[in-house]
Amino acid sequence: MKKLRKTEAAAFLVSHDHYAILTHRRPDGDTLGCGAALCRGLRKLGKTAYILENPEISDRFRWLHMGLTKETAEAGDTVVSVDVASPSMLPACFQSLQGSIALRIDHHASATSFTQEELVDAASASCAEIVWDVLEEMGVEPDRDIAEAVYVGVSTDTGCFRYANTDAHTFLTAAKCAQAGARIYELNQELFETNTLAKLKMQGWIVEHMQMLAEGKMAICAIPRQVELDIGVTQDDMDNISSFPRTVAGVCIAATLRETGEGDVKISVRAIPGYDATRVTEPFGGGGHKGAAGASLKMSLEDAASAVEKAMLELA
Repeated sequence: MKKLRKTEAAAFLVSHDHYAILTHRRPDGDTLGCGAALCRGLRKLGKTAYILENPEISDRFRWLHMGLTKETAEAGDTVVSVDVASPSMLPACFQSLQGSIALRIDHHASATSFTQEELVDAASASCAEIVWDVLEEMGVEPDRDIAEAVYVGVSTDTGCFRYANTDAHTFLTAAKCAQAGARIYELNQELFETNTLAKLKMQGWIVEHMQMLAEGKMAICAIPRQVELDIGVTQDDMDNISSFPRTVAGVCIAATLRETGEGDVKISVRAIPGYDATRVTEPFGGGGHKGAAGASLKMSLEDAASAVEKAMLELA
């Protein structure tokens, strides 16, 4: 595995062709925005580029990939992953591509090297910022579609610029997106200012059922799959729901556990500066950033909640 700088990654992308771009499981705005921006940027340079269809993409972000996808990689494709921290984060339909991924572009500090070459900038608040910088290095002139894809990635991974990972480079990238024509107000309204009734009901359920730990400095909430079904929330409704318990006054670190349709338990941890979310998830094979980390467990929701509570209390 060879570590690349942004200039080297740009040179790699310029010198190759026939791209198949991979996004991660349970895709969020960052991985999907990165995929769209990189695909469009490569096409502007005359390259053949597609995003492989991610079966888990939700309606909220589906518009980003319209006209950019294909079902499978082909012989001779240059395979690139974006915002994928480890092989386990690849969707099941992409697992067969392990060993043939030529380049990984990522920003996760606690990532696993699994590609031939990689560009990892852990100082970036979002992977979309890295993609924007690389496209600039490649000489791509951004249009509105590229700018909006990058803005979706940057804004969603920083909580609309509220998280501690937000820095001057984040704002500069967002400003460049605005200059290139991104509809900032409309995207912010759609992504951050609009809630369904089901999502609000889900937040109410969390308030009633979350458990406070360490004299109110920690919170944990385990959400049974049946509760989600009864309330009627969609995957879009549950996107970023893990940040909600952390917003309670006095809570410094919070964990949300959800039963998935595959039978495992997804853990999402959010923390303020001074606490490290990865210290909760790494014992379970997960990772991420100090402010946001995740993992998956093959056990019951009750057992997973007990294990995560124990890991959290070790930080108290």
